[in-house]
Amino acid sequence: MERPIYIVDAFTSEAFKGNPAAVCPLDTAQPVEWMQQVAAEMNLSETAFLVPREAGDGFELRWFTPAIEVPLCGHATLASAHTLWETGRLAANAEARFHTLSGWLSARQTAQGIEMDFPAMRLEEIAAPPGVAEALRATPHSVWLVRDQRDLEKNYLVELGGEAEVRALQPDFNLMRQQVSKGLIVTAQAEMPGVDFVSRYFATWAGIDEDPVTGSAHCALTPYWVNKLRRHELLGYQASARGGYVRVNLAGDRVVLGGQAVTVVRGSLLS
Repeated sequence: MERPIYIVDAFTSEAFKGNPAAVCPLDTAQPVEWMQQVAAEMNLSETAFLVPREAGDGFELRWFTPAIEVPLCGHATLASAHTLWETGRLAANAEARFHTLSGWLSARQTAQGIEMDFPAMRLEEIAAPPGVAEALRATPHSVWLVRDQRDLEKNYLVELGGEAEVRALQPDFNLMRQQVSKGLIVTAQAEMPGVDFVSRYFATWAGIDEDPVTGSAHCALTPYWVNKLRRHELLGYQASARGGYVRVNLAGDRVVLGGQAVTVVRGSLLS
């Protein structure tokens, strides 16, 4: 049976920038083993699978890296919403609603692109865990434990001394795989005009050395920088090799993540 699949560059208005995600719309749910095999075949940081819910009640949405299923992914959610509207599976003025492992998420089209409603993460300042500074080859200014809505600990947020230090990082990924069991969100206040903060994200625990642009990381970066800069609407730039911009807004225990997306591949799965 042939099934459509798309590759969408998220958090960018240009092809071959931002973060690529594969999006696979399905008529019915498929086995986890098959979805994991497809994600491994696509070999992108995330492959998203969409299944319509009964009575038009949105879509079931699941995300897989080449190695594991993850509970939250921003760029593949943005790519999924973009695909639904672009292919006519959802009307342009309709809200995209997704039921996920992180609860209900939504997205809507605006004049600036796509805005997504995500949960804000909770932050707790801690001493730098063993291996973090060594793996980053940098001295943290501060380190924070990131907890999601289910109280799961998936990431550390590490602030460095400045944007140049974030951009210059050359981590020891082998050491990171051996000694750091969580993702590392590395950030600093921006020096580039019009941008408030910069970041990079390393997730060797999930089979990803560096993710190009990470929506879920901005669920922690948003409350962190809103608290430091005392403004609710900010612009972040993820300074990976591909790079991408994320507009953020803190709304209580939710964050609004904004960005654009570009489809670069349309094809079919034959197995």
